[in-house]
Order: sequence, then C-alpha cells, then structure tokens
Amino acid sequence: MQLTAQPSRRTGRRDTEGMAVASFVLGLIGLLVLNLVLGPVAITLAVIALRRDTPRRFRALLGLGLGIADLAVLAALMAAHGTTSWSIFGG
Repeated sequence: MQLTAQPSRRTGRRDTEGMAVASFVLGLIGLLVLNLVLGPVAITLAVIALRRDTPRRFRALLGLGLGIADLAVLAALMAAHGTTSWSIFGG
C-alpha cells in the first residue's frame, strides 16, 4: 500500500489566508520603511492569494493597494529629493 501526500483543501485555503494577511501587513509596514522591497513583495503575495481564491479577498486587495502605494510613495519622495534614494531626515 502506497500513501501519496496530497495537500488538503483546507491547508491550501489557510495558506492563501496567510498570504492575504502577510500582504496587508507588509504593505502597511512598507509605507514607512523598505518601500522598494516590501511593496513588490506585498503585491506578489496579494496577487497569488487572489488567484488562489482566498476567503480574505478584501485583505488581499488592501495588501495590493498598499503595495502599490509603497512604490508610489517611494517615487514621490525620490522625485522630491532629486536622488535615487530618500531619507526622512534629509541629511
């Protein structure tokens, strides 16, 4: 008798819930620090969670919006300072 390891539907669903929540949290943190890294990660996790039909669809959409906002904030601050990076303290 051979047993095959197949992920249960419930485990897969829990994974997408985690992705949606992680996307939201990373997008929120990304507004303050590491915009260039956390923004794209939040966007990627949100898109994956939405494609896998997460039950936390609204949370994934918020994560997607925040990830995009991270990149928009970074672009605006970089343009305002005229450099390829930015600093709150303007040193």
